[in-house]
Amino acid sequence: MKKVQTLPPEIRPEQSIELLKELHILTRDGKLNQDSRRKLKQVYHLYNFIEPLLKEVHEEKADVTLADHGAGKSYLGFILYDLFFKAQSAGRIFGIETRPELVEKSRELAHRLGFARMDFLNLSVEQSIDSPELPEQIDIVTALHACDTATDDAIRFALHKQARFMVLVPCCQAEVAAMLRKNKNDSFGKTPLSEIWRHPIHTREFGSQLTNALRCLMLEANGYQVTVTELVGWEHSMKNELIIARRTGQKRKNAAERLEAILHELNLDALRDRFILSPTPT
Repeated sequence: MKKVQTLPPEIRPEQSIELLKELHILTRDGKLNQDSRRKLKQVYHLYNFIEPLLKEVHEEKADVTLADHGAGKSYLGFILYDLFFKAQSAGRIFGIETRPELVEKSRELAHRLGFARMDFLNLSVEQSIDSPELPEQIDIVTALHACDTATDDAIRFALHKQARFMVLVPCCQAEVAAMLRKNKNDSFGKTPLSEIWRHPIHTREFGSQLTNALRCLMLEANGYQVTVTELVGWEHSMKNELIIARRTGQKRKNAAERLEAILHELNLDALRDRFILSPTPT
């Protein structure tokens, strides 16, 4: 008698076992190890945040569009397709990635799994904004662990595409910290707040927190309501901040002014073009 394979209880009945094996979440014999169990928990937790947004858009239109920016190996895109898009009659996921070998690998996997409404594009941010391979408007933009300024690139893309929702998990926020470090001596004479980042470890940590605070202000200045929460428990990942932005068209009255004032007060005027964007249509 052929032995029936028993799957780990974490795996949902509708999931593609072949996909989970290809993503190395399941071993070839259908098991979960410690690392893959942690990875699966993070993906599920993020899906629990994204699923209600997908459903909200889907209530108004069948053809939901989602762009996964800095897609990498497209773990998130494949899981979203498998758990939500696969059961729908329409809707499309676009994985945007600059490394051609990862794009080609994702294309091959989507073809093998029959995930027909997944497109993988080898494009930079600037190219993706105006590319004819993408629709003029995108409903949801995700960026999972997009490193350093890649999160800002995803935000810029989403603003141009008038995305209804953004789901962002920033990572390795180095640019602001580097500027704080570069201007440290000048900042001591400019503001007593420079004591906050006088020590190197504080420079790194304050730079990371400040980066995300500036991003939230930028989103609010462009007509988005912002929620900041944890992705998973700190025991699983230190890169744990999840930013969810909902487009309302109501721009926070003083967000742009406060953003500019913070940059000036902290001697970061050189980053103005990064965070002060031209107004987007509402």
